[in-house]
Amino acid sequence: MFPLKDENPTGSRPIITWALIAVNLGIFLGTWLSGKLDEVVATYGMKPSEVLAGRELHTLFTSMFLHGGILHVVGNIWYLWIFGDNIEDALGKTRFIGFYLASGLVASFVHAAVNAESSIPTIGASGAIAGVLGAYIVLYPWANVRTAIFIFYFIHLVTIPAIALIGFWFVLQLISASITWVVGVSTGIAYLAHIGGFIAGALLILPLALKRRRQPKYSYAIQWGWD
Repeated sequence: MFPLKDENPTGSRPIITWALIAVNLGIFLGTWLSGKLDEVVATYGMKPSEVLAGRELHTLFTSMFLHGGILHVVGNIWYLWIFGDNIEDALGKTRFIGFYLASGLVASFVHAAVNAESSIPTIGASGAIAGVLGAYIVLYPWANVRTAIFIFYFIHLVTIPAIALIGFWFVLQLISASITWVVGVSTGIAYLAHIGGFIAGALLILPLALKRRRQPKYSYAIQWGWD
């Protein structure tokens, strides 16, 4: 399943979401076109063994803005484009920045804790964006998402609730992480970072969700009209 668009309007312009997309894409294009992508990844990627030893702690942040290929960066910013605006709208711009970075940090620490002896650099915004997905499923579980479903050579366009789409994504991460753990073969994808970021986002957004549920509900009239 691949999300195309959610039907969940916002009350403000998602300036921070746009900025994060621009920064991620800009850094990737800059490093890729310079021909120094491998060098930059080796220098600014997050190496679990180094971070857990208290060294190169800055890479916990720099690694969030690096990507290894065009599909990697496009996939991440696409999910951020669809779901990030609503979380930014709910939290406000300043808190959204903190939320995004905190989700990414938790994701990195989870990956580092499980791969403590690894010196392979980890990069990508996936952990932070997984936090956005975790928040979205808590705040807007029944928001409609226009989705492409691929069945063999056929593409079906359907509208499904966010809880189904994001829930499917999360279960897929759990299954993939379990298979990778049992087989003991690295796929190059930090599934546990995705899981850690997702859970962090869901927990961090809970106070806002609970506050909303305590607010009194008001009745209103629905007006029908055509443009």
